[in-house]
Amino acid sequence: MKQLFIIALSALLLSACAQNKTTSMNEQSVSMTQEWDKTFPLSEKVNHEKVTFKTQYGFTLAADLYIPKNANGKMKAIAVSGPFGAIKEQCSGLYAMTMAERGFITLAFDPSFTGESSGEPRRTASPDINTEDFLAAVDYLSMREDVDAEKIGIIGICGWGGIALNAAAADPRIKATAAMTMYDMSRVNGNGYFDADDNEEARFAARKALADERMKAARTGKTTQGGGVVDPLPEDAPQFVKDYYDYYKTPRGYHERSGNSNDGWHTFGCQAYANTRFLYYINEIRSAVLIVHGEKAHSRYFGENAYEYMMTGKAEGYDAVRKPNPVPENKELMVIPGASHCDLYDGGKDKVIPWDKLESFFNGNLK
Repeated sequence: MKQLFIIALSALLLSACAQNKTTSMNEQSVSMTQEWDKTFPLSEKVNHEKVTFKTQYGFTLAADLYIPKNANGKMKAIAVSGPFGAIKEQCSGLYAMTMAERGFITLAFDPSFTGESSGEPRRTASPDINTEDFLAAVDYLSMREDVDAEKIGIIGICGWGGIALNAAAADPRIKATAAMTMYDMSRVNGNGYFDADDNEEARFAARKALADERMKAARTGKTTQGGGVVDPLPEDAPQFVKDYYDYYKTPRGYHERSGNSNDGWHTFGCQAYANTRFLYYINEIRSAVLIVHGEKAHSRYFGENAYEYMMTGKAEGYDAVRKPNPVPENKELMVIPGASHCDLYDGGKDKVIPWDKLESFFNGNLK
């Protein structure tokens, strides 16, 4: 009884605080461009509108809603986001629009702190807030009269592929998840690429650098942007950096609101990812999962290791050893021959995104 009283009192106090606080930047209405400013043309097969929805943290997320012109009754729906540092005007919008052409109601959204969504300081990332962004998108779709709330899936691209898996582990309302050319953002921030910095000394040096940046911000009252994709491109840049440049810094994928195309995250904007590991419970995902990677993608190890851990409860890059997945039969790893990481952003020159596979995967599992 005493414990129940304490819980009730805490809820009452929190409610009072919420009613009396002034409106924060996170709760302000967002400003959205109504003109078509995507990196891809609008399809004649879909209707498009700008919408907003709230997260449980109070952020207002800006999104593009795509509805097939032949829509009828309650339909299957898919929420899409990514890549990490990109915006809905880039490849998440392309995925959403293309899947709408194929009969789904789709929602491409800007994560908290990015694009046209709210949140200060700009271009900040956090595993819990970003996972909530996906769950809030599911909330929004579930409440629409034209959506069947029992038939909702998600697509995460690049860093948002890992976040999509984390969301699927957290929320059984998500009936199918596609992780495209995925990163594990907690692993790469904590261990470096290919786990080259997976040691205490390297992490301490990184933590010291982040602490120095925080002190600078505390003294000046403002954050400093860390830079997006490197520009100009060094001649000896790794091929995957050249691929990023080819997408984000050229007319193919450049957008003025995209962090990756411009000045990037602020210098300690991804600190939360560097000091945590998520995906711990993906071996317990019961719903359908499709992980897609390019054969030549530098990031391929993230997807292959995540798939192995999801299926068996153990894998390289995962310190935990857990039980095998209880429903392994609806999980799949697909590797696209010859494809690079960024080829799965927009298809690349060979148009390698497996649209037919995505359509059949979601139709087969949103039922």
